[in-house]
Amino acid sequence: MNHVIRAVRADEWARVKELRLVALQDPAASIAYLDTYETASRQPDSFWQERAAGAVAGRGVQQFVAEAPDGSWSGSVGLLIEPAGISEFFGTVIERSQGHLIGVFVRPAQRGGGLIDGLVEAALDWAWSLEEPRLERVRLHVHESNGRAGAVYRRLGFEPTGVLVPFAPDPSAKELEMAVGRPAAR
Repeated sequence: MNHVIRAVRADEWARVKELRLVALQDPAASIAYLDTYETASRQPDSFWQERAAGAVAGRGVQQFVAEAPDGSWSGSVGLLIEPAGISEFFGTVIERSQGHLIGVFVRPAQRGGGLIDGLVEAALDWAWSLEEPRLERVRLHVHESNGRAGAVYRRLGFEPTGVLVPFAPDPSAKELEMAVGRPAAR
């Protein structure tokens, strides 16, 4: 892997936008994201500027990219901090501070070479480095029919928690919660 995995900078909002729009055109996008290409492509530049700035604040969310030697971006992952006591999207209260892996994407031509490993590792390293809030676990949600993604997450150490939640665009479908706990040495 000749990529550099690094955090996004606020002035890279146009690149954040471009990669997100590519991700939303992926064949798995309808079950991988709670957003659509049509909705995202209509967002003004100010939306993308705020999104990039928010992803570099370093407290509530952080976005990482895989940058190829030619400077192009091959993939991205975000990590959202969910402090204890907040009410999450599904209405339950977060009992212990945790991270939430979001927006995972690797361009199709780059899949299978370990790039996702580096992206997730960077997100987890950042999560475990936080002193306040100290995160006890990082979770994610994967659509019940997205077996490829579920297998990758299992390989990376995420385990099913037994929690199933309705998939927002289609409540008859379910998403599986998977999580990885803080390493003992951290």
